[in-house]
Amino acid sequence: MNLKISTLVMGHHHNVMKGFTRDLFERLTPPGVKVDLVRFDGSETGDVVHLQLKMPFFPPQNWISEITNHGSNETRSWFVDTGTVLPWFLGAWEHHHRVEQHGPNCLIIDDINFRAASWIPDVLLYPILWIQFAGRRSVYRQYFGFPSSTD
Repeated sequence: MNLKISTLVMGHHHNVMKGFTRDLFERLTPPGVKVDLVRFDGSETGDVVHLQLKMPFFPPQNWISEITNHGSNETRSWFVDTGTVLPWFLGAWEHHHRVEQHGPNCLIIDDINFRAASWIPDVLLYPILWIQFAGRRSVYRQYFGFPSSTD
């Protein structure tokens, strides 16, 4: 399954990409979800991000992703996190984070390819993930700034 959500924010793509820090990552945690950030190396190839999800009725779930690619050019910056250890409900995870220049502003694109665990249909997981990632829009806009309609 593929999920793609885009958010227009202020700034140059290089500067916005530099803002993908531990502080931003902690702010992106969806409300009502208990997440401990065990490890956050950064957003460059070889870095690791380790979360521990705490959900009612389940033991803590580890989610470990490795940054498998990152880069930048004149018009965009990106990094890709690939799940290496996933919580019980996921079978595969690859999240492409792109920041593309659009005039004086830029577009943050969360482009996610995932597969649910074998006994959970992807179509049931899709709306849950969509709601969680759509919630990032307001965090991104607060963190980086929201362009006015005249920009």
